[in-house]
Amino acid sequence: MNDRCLHRRHAAGFTLIELMIVVAIIAILAAIAMPIYSNYVTRSKLTDAQNGLSATRVLMEQYYQDNRQYPSTSNSANCGASMPTSQYFSYTCALTSAGYTITASGSSPSTINFQFTINQANARGTSYAGSWYTTPTTTCWVTAPGVCQ
Repeated sequence: MNDRCLHRRHAAGFTLIELMIVVAIIAILAAIAMPIYSNYVTRSKLTDAQNGLSATRVLMEQYYQDNRQYPSTSNSANCGASMPTSQYFSYTCALTSAGYTITASGSSPSTINFQFTINQANARGTSYAGSWYTTPTTTCWVTAPGVCQ
């Protein structure tokens, strides 16, 4: 029996400290990667609003080309063009005698802090961009944290 104790084999495997180091490295990488990933997901949702605004502006300009005027204020329910549908944004239109302003407001939890506008002069605006942009109102579309196009 003493021979067995003296000739004990070393078990192959990892020690507890090695496993804890691996877990710590994975946690650090996850802490860095998750905010970056969530920004990319939000950016993809913002393009939905910007594409919808651009497409609606094209429809409004086609209406203008056909009728030589923008829709009347009595037609403000649909603004003379059908509003896009989106799971992340809701669209509204404000008509004036000189033109229009189309607004996309965030309607999902991840986009609730974003609001974009466009008008007949193709002036783009961001009324609110959460923590992505320091200026509350800009004359461009915020497309990423600190990036305005």
